Amino acid sequence: MIEVSGYGGQLVFDGQYITITRKGFLARATHGKGEKRLHVSQISAVQWKPAGPVVNGFIQFSIGGADRQALKGARTRDAGKDENSVIFTKQQQPEFERLRAALDQAIAAQHAPQGAGPSAPVSVADELLKLRSLVEQGLLTQGEFDQQKARLLSQ
Repeated sequence: MIEVSGYGGQLVFDGQYITITRKGFLARATHGKGEKRLHVSQISAVQWKPAGPVVNGFIQFSIGGADRQALKGARTRDAGKDENSVIFTKQQQPEFERLRAALDQAIAAQHAPQGAGPSAPVSVADELLKLRSLVEQGLLTQGEFDQQKARLLSQ
């Protein structure tokens, strides 16, 4: 679990959900107090602006649909008004980078093809050949082979 606190918001990522929490006066004044949970499958994009020596950075989560591009120089201000954004300072940035990397991995895993391709059914004969090979390599005893063979033939 990764927890980071930014300017006017906190993020918690548990591997499946990103939770944006707003607490305190600043949160109440900008977005209202409360929390928002997004499953990684809902997030279509993560916009990132690193903090500079003078300006804050932000992380912003897009949820389906098209995003409008803010005018140059107004991106951080506009992100501060977006309920799916959290602003961070230069000192807070390393923790936000760690969260971003973990989130990128989880989003990529959501979109990765399941398995290496279409799974072909494995025949009993193929399984017996694999088991026999394990016996010949000394990784399986004859008794263990016989047990597995009986299990496969009874299916």
